[in-house]
Amino acid sequence: MEERIWHKSYDKEVPPSLDYEKRTIPEALAKTARDHPDLTALIMMGKKITYRELDDLVNRFAAALMDLGLGKGVKVALSMPNIPQMVIAAQAVFRSGGVVVMCNPLYTERELEHQLNDSESKIAVVMDLLVPRIQKLKASTGIGPIIACHIRDYLPFPLKQLFPFVKKEMHRKTVPGEGVYDFLDLVGKYPAQPPRVDVGWEDLSTLLYTGGTTGVSKGVMLSHANISINVQQLRAWTHDVIEGKERLLANFPFFHSAGFTALMNQCIFRAFTDILVPRPEPQVVLEMVRKYKPTFFPAVPTTYVGILNHPDFAKTDFSQVKGCVSGAAPLALETIREWEEKVGTTIVEVYGLTECSPLSHANPWRGQTKVGSVGLPISDTDCRIVDLDAGETDMPQGQPGEILLKGPQVTRGYYQKPEETAESFRDGWFYTGDIGYMDEQGYLFIVDRKKDMIIAGGYNIYPRDIDEVLFEHPKILEACAVGVPDPYRGETVKAFVVTRPGETLTEAEVIGYCREKLAAYKAPKLVEFVDELPKSMIGKVLRRELREREMNKSQGAE
Repeated sequence: MEERIWHKSYDKEVPPSLDYEKRTIPEALAKTARDHPDLTALIMMGKKITYRELDDLVNRFAAALMDLGLGKGVKVALSMPNIPQMVIAAQAVFRSGGVVVMCNPLYTERELEHQLNDSESKIAVVMDLLVPRIQKLKASTGIGPIIACHIRDYLPFPLKQLFPFVKKEMHRKTVPGEGVYDFLDLVGKYPAQPPRVDVGWEDLSTLLYTGGTTGVSKGVMLSHANISINVQQLRAWTHDVIEGKERLLANFPFFHSAGFTALMNQCIFRAFTDILVPRPEPQVVLEMVRKYKPTFFPAVPTTYVGILNHPDFAKTDFSQVKGCVSGAAPLALETIREWEEKVGTTIVEVYGLTECSPLSHANPWRGQTKVGSVGLPISDTDCRIVDLDAGETDMPQGQPGEILLKGPQVTRGYYQKPEETAESFRDGWFYTGDIGYMDEQGYLFIVDRKKDMIIAGGYNIYPRDIDEVLFEHPKILEACAVGVPDPYRGETVKAFVVTRPGETLTEAEVIGYCREKLAAYKAPKLVEFVDELPKSMIGKVLRRELREREMNKSQGAE
């Protein structure tokens, strides 16, 4: 690509442009299994799976899926935390020529129904606790076979024997019935022969769901090329990282774009050991650092804050960690400084979006890191800052505007949404909806989000989802959800509510109602009852005004 100002700030080992190997995701696993058969691929609670074993399990599960109807282009919904079955299932779908549809296991029936229908998923591979929820949706979706995964299946003895007693709420053995199958039973029944399916470089590999200006979740179409290229861009950026020698702590969920590419698939392409974290609670994360000594430590800001404030932090040795990465939400400057002071390792802040597979920017791996900046565009990635009105005029350095991106890792568009695709992708550029500015060296600073999305604890929350649920309450006349500053989660959800004349509600009633209709992390934590909501002249609720009001309150309290 043409020379850009940010290229001068790259580490000297990183080229502005790369020559990409056209290696699909299933080809990557096959190669790593050949080159490093005895290397540990996955660790969960002491249970280890080598790359030879992973390759074998993927072939067996691929055969089972194909026998249940999986073919080229068929969509398979996966809904699990970071457990071995999530990796095995995803890689089996890829190897069979299918398309992975990642679903958040915290979603309610209502949220799952939309995603299953929109993606046209035909098979579901889910945590055992989710089987009843998926069964209820069979009549209203295209889901056929349901495969249940049990967390105890890949635990070491004796933990496997103790697990039903110490974690009863997470262990309910699913009884196979009509259309419901047990994961472990299936992999035990089928041969380990790789399927004879031609998987192409440009074939659709994955649908990852995100929201947009409307707040309606959309399936981002990512090809094998998109994922492979983004991993290769990561490989070039982290130039001193050694293939087959690194241990990565998987703090991001695999159903999130960062976890999917930078944790699951990067490990497979680069022969890393993936230390699985089903629930990244501070105590668990610190215990895993002490036990498995990861060399890579990626995490969302809330994880950094949580472990810094945990009593076990002082007795945890991070000296083996070569690199710490933060993404998915802004990281407070105070947290960065405290971490560097106590751990001695710089946190490399990165930026990306699901539409970019997800990485587009990162601070230099070994070069100058600018606190408050999300870094430079990575190799082969172009970036513009344009005016917020027409989106055509480039803004001067240091002046904020909408961030536009272009690169080989960028999606081809949204699944079956041509109008929204045309709106977000114009003249070869992806209009991110985020607002930022670049300094004289090309470092990007995020100022705001043009979209109204709330980021709480690394989760993307779309206010319209909450508004719609509130509007359904018989006692609520109007409502508007916004993100308000939270020292731990970054932001938390606050709902402004106008009750119908003569009706009364309590904060607890509103929160409880939302928890029944929404995933727990989306439900408001705060409720304020008001006489009316601020509106524009045409009657549109001014969400930004409410958010600014809360920001001013927060700043005034400091």
